[in-house]
Amino acid sequence: MSKATILIIEDEAEIREMLRFSLERADYRVHEAETAEQALEKLQGRLPDLLLVDWMLPGISGVDLIRRLRRDELTANLPAIMLTARGEETDKLNGFDSGVDDFLTKPFSPKELLARIKALLRRYGVQDSEQLTAGILSMDLGQHQLSINGTVIEIGPTEYRLLEFFLKKPNRVYSREQLLDSVWGRNVYVEERTVDVHILRLRKLLTPFGCDSWVQTVRGAGYRFTPETVPAQGSN
Repeated sequence: MSKATILIIEDEAEIREMLRFSLERADYRVHEAETAEQALEKLQGRLPDLLLVDWMLPGISGVDLIRRLRRDELTANLPAIMLTARGEETDKLNGFDSGVDDFLTKPFSPKELLARIKALLRRYGVQDSEQLTAGILSMDLGQHQLSINGTVIEIGPTEYRLLEFFLKKPNRVYSREQLLDSVWGRNVYVEERTVDVHILRLRKLLTPFGCDSWVQTVRGAGYRFTPETVPAQGSN
């Protein structure tokens, strides 16, 4: 069952409704914005897995929005599909130059839309599933439940969100500021040392299963989650 989150940025209500219906029917989580400005506000919180962006938005155009997002390190790699009635080659080249990953020319079929979304999520390594796994760790997003070696583990809400983020984006270094923005949200003001506290709690939770070393401190840079196929030791 698909549970990736998609943000629709489209000013025409009928098209938004059609997109939402098709995506929710395919079991995606859907958020909406009518303008680029609204989208930027929504992106201050937890990031979606993919953007559907209309080219001809009022105010800031879809192309200019993508350019802005590509200049921001936090959203630079956010998958984006441009929806447009402009099918000329020069238009598409301009769109790709802005950082768009794919194009859908209006009108398009829901089947083509879903196929493009699935392919793009796969390209970016987004797990289009309710289940996130790494070695002996398994996170069921639908039931909001963590299992290690088949045993359900009690985990605090912040540690859960932190581990979910790491499972979705392993093997990359994130600064404390980036983790605050991605896990807590940009509109939440807490000290950077808060990240260290919750990293310690997460490591303590993983220690009995030999997985604490997967959460690595990169001196002077931040933290990285590097899961191993087999943990260093078995569970106690």
